[in-house]
Amino acid sequence: MKGLKNHIFSLVCILFLPGINLSGQIATATATGDVFAEIIPVFSATQTSQMNFGKFSPGIQGGEIILSPLNTISVLGSVNKGTGIHNAASFYVSGDMDATFSISLPDDPVVITNISSSKTMVVENWKSIPSAGIGTGLLQNGSQTVYVGATLKVSTLYDNPVGIYKGSYTITFDFN
Repeated sequence: MKGLKNHIFSLVCILFLPGINLSGQIATATATGDVFAEIIPVFSATQTSQMNFGKFSPGIQGGEIILSPLNTISVLGSVNKGTGIHNAASFYVSGDMDATFSISLPDDPVVITNISSSKTMVVENWKSIPSAGIGTGLLQNGSQTVYVGATLKVSTLYDNPVGIYKGSYTITFDFN
């Protein structure tokens, strides 16, 4: 009798164990999941106008030409401002609407070279509108123009002879 009770107990345990299906039917369920992705405009920056300190003469001691991001120019020292055009640089930055971006201007002075004599001048003290820094730019409606100015260090006519001086610099725009 004790053996029969053990067999009945074992049979009852097997029937009620989870996951055991003695009826031969398999229970299944399905569900549908959603997938989402969004393509945004490519973040890009393009120079739309070159920085141009204009025409000038160094004078007997040289000095500085300060070109603001607002396209105003001032001179210090014996530099004589000539006639002609000067302008701040500008960059068209575009990307995702209302996104912010960071602006990094050159940390070190940039050298520009006379294309005929290889004499040089230095450009430094970079400024921009909007100001350089993390998240200072805003792509309102997907774009913004950034204006850049700097200071040109001018030496004497001997060290900076007549001619055209050229160089390049790098500004970094980081999408936030």
